[in-house]
Amino acid sequence: MSPALGEVRLRATHLHVQFGERKALQDISIEVRAGEFVALTGPNGSGKTTLLRAALGLIPVAGGLVEVGGRPTGELSARERARWLAWVPQEEIPRDNLPVRDYVLFGRYAHLPPFTAEGPHDRELAEAALTQVGLIDRADSGVLELSGGERQRVLLARALVQESPTLLLDEPTAHLDIGHELDLLGRVRKLVTERGGAVLAAMHDLNLAARFADRIVVLSRGRLVDDGAPRAVLSETLLREVWGVQAELREDPRTGHPYLLPVLPGELFPPRRRNERGPVHVVGGGGAGAPILRRLQAEGFRLTAGALHLLDTDAQTAEELGIVFVAEVPFAPLGERAREENRKLLERARAIVVAPFAVGPANLANLEALPAFAGHVPIYLVGGPPDADRDFTGGLARETWERLRAAGALPVATLEELVRTLAQPSALAA
Repeated sequence: MSPALGEVRLRATHLHVQFGERKALQDISIEVRAGEFVALTGPNGSGKTTLLRAALGLIPVAGGLVEVGGRPTGELSARERARWLAWVPQEEIPRDNLPVRDYVLFGRYAHLPPFTAEGPHDRELAEAALTQVGLIDRADSGVLELSGGERQRVLLARALVQESPTLLLDEPTAHLDIGHELDLLGRVRKLVTERGGAVLAAMHDLNLAARFADRIVVLSRGRLVDDGAPRAVLSETLLREVWGVQAELREDPRTGHPYLLPVLPGELFPPRRRNERGPVHVVGGGGAGAPILRRLQAEGFRLTAGALHLLDTDAQTAEELGIVFVAEVPFAPLGERAREENRKLLERARAIVVAPFAVGPANLANLEALPAFAGHVPIYLVGGPPDADRDFTGGLARETWERLRAAGALPVATLEELVRTLAQPSALAA
């Protein structure tokens, strides 16, 4: 292990920042050490960006001290600060359509004498950084021709060529889809692990913070609420008191990392509205259940759904419509807790609707739970049996579908046919 690991790279001591009468930061003390990824979290307006800007020396402080490499930032020139700290803002819109390679080379500013052009070594570093962020094939493209997510990776490449021991990021995944979020944070995590870098990143997503960070620092209204390892910091109480959100704390079965699942507000089963029928439980995933949920709710059915992975389109639709559903962490097989909660919803259902969803090992349990209810609760199979395009279980999904059909489940070809069928007096169990 390098002797540099563990040394303090960035320290804020009793830091105060004030804008007019508003106290933006109050008595903040934190440290970021070499080999450490620290996630800075908190609601909007809690002071995350202010703390990063104060660390960079971009805004004046009303009290306290910020030190970089053991020296107060106020004693460092702009070039010296740039040698210690690299900055990736939340968003930066370039004014000119410079080639991506040239834009990345701006990161070499701190290492070049004034009015000196980049040399072969600088260009090699730029090529290496673009390779690291997966954009070497776009090196000659204009920076304005890139997507927002690609530009965010260019900013990371620019920070890498700066060769600063500490990296500050402000919402680095703000414009990225989930795949690129995981990719970018994985690259940052690798930078910390392999190079002994230090990272302080403002992040909204607590679950991503728990997955990639060594520590989570929580701010609220400019004050430090908590600072520690993800498992010690994340709690249902924290989310309720700081964010005003109800959540269940679980453990990712693959990694052991803590994971917060938001809970829909209100009672699990609110009082039944006039002319409302149900509950009808919808089994779906991957967006296949979304049109069914929307249409059946519009037709006056009380609905439940699950089990669905968070970030899944059907989960987002159910949350948007206020439909009770069982949630599981993204990309993980359905755990015992999710299966049990889903079974309870199935027991309460007066009908079960199976959407034409893609079935894989992670969600096969949704189908496997249904034969026990066949013959007791009407089951409607929308869109035909799983074919090769949506059966990724080696035929187990189709086999289970056929068992349901043999036990009396009713195939319906279209959503319109489903609606007409459910409108019949005998369509729901008594």
